[in-house]
Amino acid sequence: MKKVLISLWVVFVFIEVTYAQSSVQYSQLFPKASSFAEIGFNEAKLQRIDAGFEDLISKVQIPGAVALVIRDGKVVYEKAFGIADPKTNRPYKVDDIFRIASMSKAITSAAAMILYEQGKFNLDDPISKWIPAFKNMTVLSSYNPKDTTYTTVPATKQITVRQLFTHTSGLSYGRISGDIRFHAISAKAGITELYTTDKVLLADNINKLASIPLVSQPGEKYNYALGLDVLGYLIEIWSGQQFDVFLNENLFKPLGMKDAYFYLPSEKINRLVPVLKPSASGKGWEKYEGTYYDADYPAKGAKTWFSGGAGLSCTARDYALFLQMLLNNGKANDKQILSPYAVFLLTAANQTPDITPTEKSEQFNSLGFGVVTALGEEKGNGFKGRFSWGGYFNTNYWADPKTGTIMVLLKQTRFAPDGGSSNLFTRWITAAMEK
Repeated sequence: MKKVLISLWVVFVFIEVTYAQSSVQYSQLFPKASSFAEIGFNEAKLQRIDAGFEDLISKVQIPGAVALVIRDGKVVYEKAFGIADPKTNRPYKVDDIFRIASMSKAITSAAAMILYEQGKFNLDDPISKWIPAFKNMTVLSSYNPKDTTYTTVPATKQITVRQLFTHTSGLSYGRISGDIRFHAISAKAGITELYTTDKVLLADNINKLASIPLVSQPGEKYNYALGLDVLGYLIEIWSGQQFDVFLNENLFKPLGMKDAYFYLPSEKINRLVPVLKPSASGKGWEKYEGTYYDADYPAKGAKTWFSGGAGLSCTARDYALFLQMLLNNGKANDKQILSPYAVFLLTAANQTPDITPTEKSEQFNSLGFGVVTALGEEKGNGFKGRFSWGGYFNTNYWADPKTGTIMVLLKQTRFAPDGGSSNLFTRWITAAMEK
């Protein structure tokens, strides 16, 4: 008995020490700059950001936000504003956890590139090589809105892995898309496209997706779609691991992302920010209940569906750690997560030149992001090469290789006026830069 107690005590001490070490390490991953001048920012101009967010909140544009700026791996600005839960008056906190929705896509893309570098697939391989249901796809030809019947024509090409990354596969979203034909077609097929607490399995959902027609021929058009969900399923096939396990072992743990999950552990649920919408009374905010998805995801339910396109939740710092790895040419915590060339493909290489020619557009599509072009820089969209995306519940980010700067702005709203908060925050940041 004495030996058992000693053994338990040793284990307990080991866990406590390990936890303490990891906590210290996490706080040191983004140290605070010793001075604003050191990282090229004007302190007085940075302080104006506070008033800017308070103004947006007072005008009921947003209920609140967590705002983070990192430069050269150091914290420039990190603050929380407003009320996260109007029922309890709980304020936003910098370590709050947010549903990042489509900000999950870049993480899924990076995870796939880990396996690409291991030789598990080629970018132009047909996905039917691993998912046979996609072998003989059809393309929607005509649609009858009265009874939701439709006709199709055969797809002339196979969907490739590259097209999943770039939203050029011909696949579609259902209710999220602006194409009302696919609202009905997707619903009829029982396809899950956003948060669910039902027992939905990734493999089943992807095979259902393969049963409906494409919106266009593969490779011919950009169409925002469930392609990254398909890519998540392929990651399971290529790695032999459940998708969430692969992400945790190959990205979250190595990067130090300690609050990134598909489904939150019970002890962290109280840090999940509720989704809010403008109050029906016209004053203030109230909880958004959702219509065709469950707004309480990821805190409850079956917890079996891992959406590579929209399923993750995390903190602002966690997401910044992911972006910092990319700015560091794939390196984090003395580990090379991705090669510099893989980062180039994810963040800087135009993957759809025939659809969005660089010289004719303000941004192009890399394997993971929308990337600002020379024309976009001239139009006021940020420096050439800046890469970004956003999320369904009003979350935003960008990373700028030229200045070594990262912006993460997390809100959690539907139908909010917003007031252009992301663009304003970006303008406030760049106005404070002195180099």
